Amino acid sequence: MKALFFLRHYNDIDHISPVISKWSESGHESLVVLLGPTKFLKDYRIKFLGTLDRVRVVHIWRLLSPLQYIQWRLQTLLLIKGVRRLFLIGKLAEALARKYDASKRAVVWQSTAKRVLERCFGGKNDGVVAFDWVTSDSPVPFEWIETVVATARALGYGAVSLPHGDSPHANQLIRNQEWVIKPDDKYAEARIFDKVVVPNELCATRFQPFLDNEAIAVLGSPRYCGEWLNKLATLSPAPRENKPSGVRLRIVMFLRKREFTTFWEEVGQVIGMIAAFPEVELVIKPHTRGGWKQPLTGSASLRQLANVRVAEDSEHSITLMNQADVIIDLATSVVFEAIKAGKPVLAADYLHAGRSAMAHFMPETEIKCRDDVYTLIDRFLASGCDSYYVEEHRQRFIDEMLHASSGPDVLPRYVALLEALAKPKMQQETSKPESGSIDQL
Repeated sequence: MKALFFLRHYNDIDHISPVISKWSESGHESLVVLLGPTKFLKDYRIKFLGTLDRVRVVHIWRLLSPLQYIQWRLQTLLLIKGVRRLFLIGKLAEALARKYDASKRAVVWQSTAKRVLERCFGGKNDGVVAFDWVTSDSPVPFEWIETVVATARALGYGAVSLPHGDSPHANQLIRNQEWVIKPDDKYAEARIFDKVVVPNELCATRFQPFLDNEAIAVLGSPRYCGEWLNKLATLSPAPRENKPSGVRLRIVMFLRKREFTTFWEEVGQVIGMIAAFPEVELVIKPHTRGGWKQPLTGSASLRQLANVRVAEDSEHSITLMNQADVIIDLATSVVFEAIKAGKPVLAADYLHAGRSAMAHFMPETEIKCRDDVYTLIDRFLASGCDSYYVEEHRQRFIDEMLHASSGPDVLPRYVALLEALAKPKMQQETSKPESGSIDQL
């Protein structure tokens, strides 16, 4: 069987790479198409996928003719919300989008969708197309995704939406300007797929108002299952440096994107308090998408603190976690790996508007005030970092959030679902493919 995987950014790479790897191990073929910047071709996980049998990794520009790619890229830029927020360029983009309306854009969407599908499947009878969680505000236009899925289904292929996250929040009102508890309409776009896969029941609640239960598959977290973490340990970049002289405790703080309501003034106060511990080093990791736009990371006073630094974009989260003794989290799923390893993670819920899933399952991890931060750091320096979790709570978190209460063998469940969706084509094409198959790329 053959699968066509689309990846947009780091989150997709994080969560879908394990599925691609296991799909290859199961004897199936894959075409992995990168839709984001070409720099992702250098990502260590993408490089690993490229070494696997029956896997080909390409950027979308390689699958399209030069004219098609230019048309596809221009139309994509017209519909990206971030472009429209730019002062002069945004006005021009809005004007062009009105001129080239949906009916005109459909011509390019259809031709490029057909081309990519033909380059992938090349007349093969069974296959499945996989995107990540698709919403109306996706950086890849929903119009094009919908066209790819509709074309694939017309040819008889399955279509699935795979996870790009693990729901680090237990509550709903977490973003700026979110004031009403109600179903979020942006998740309604998932109706276009045969199945939407989620790692846990907490994620399933996003889609349940819009999909039947049969359309939602709760399979566990591919990113944080033991099988992938063991493999990832052999692939991850080596740490760049040891602790500086005199540092006994290294703390890493993971930030969220700026769209999530964060109490930045108090975050700054906590950083200043941590910096006052002479034997502590604090490393701040901005979010990989938009983290550099936050007020904190541009603070001149922060950069003057001798034992505080902002991690470079090239420093992978997994490397920073491996270097850390303790982690402070503002409700990100990246810390789930540390929880599984038993490394202390402080759920700093009082620094943002959310209720973290971590604090929900493990109340002993919740930081409720500045005193809690101080007391724990003092304790870690005096007594070490053991005996932090209530083990019963940690195991429940792992079971429900990462294993979907179905056991640790997560990746075989994903392969079984993809195999079920890779159904034979309902109709055979009467003409030859426009270009070569995956094996000829």
